[in-house]
Amino acid sequence: MSGDKYRIGDQNGVYYTTSTIISWIDVFTRISYKDIITKSLNYCIENKGLELYAWVLMPNHLHLVCRAKEGFQLSEILRDFKEFASKQIVEEIKTSNESRAEWLLDKYAYETKRTGRAENYKVWQDANHAIEIGCFINIEEKINYIHQNPVKAGWVYQAEDYVYSSAIDYCGGKGLVKVMVI
Repeated sequence: MSGDKYRIGDQNGVYYTTSTIISWIDVFTRISYKDIITKSLNYCIENKGLELYAWVLMPNHLHLVCRAKEGFQLSEILRDFKEFASKQIVEEIKTSNESRAEWLLDKYAYETKRTGRAENYKVWQDANHAIEIGCFINIEEKINYIHQNPVKAGWVYQAEDYVYSSAIDYCGGKGLVKVMVI
């Protein structure tokens, strides 16, 4: 992706990715926006070849530990996910009682004009900050890191209590998104 030094080389390798909202805007502050992400991830798992091992949704970014099944390409899955989620988020902003609607839409429209990289509204940064997990990167450490994000932010005392992550799946429960526990 443009300007991303963390490129997806092996399209079927396991990656730790970070997808970030433009200008680090806190958009995931309402359940309806968060639900767009969980539904979109589940759709990609069921229909696009995404294998998801761990995830956490923060107010302005999404961490994943994932890979694409054989026959699929991770960069295409992430591109399609972000494009679909962007359209759904913009629609939700327009139709809900969002107090920041005008400001959010102005920011997203400005980013489209500035970069020339979207039709009307650019919600996500181009980069996925994809880091391949291999012999030098411990997958369990990355999973623990992303699950601890809400704890470090002070939202929960225990990672498994944060609804918008896969931490509960790693404690024997069932979360909102279908993950493959390793």
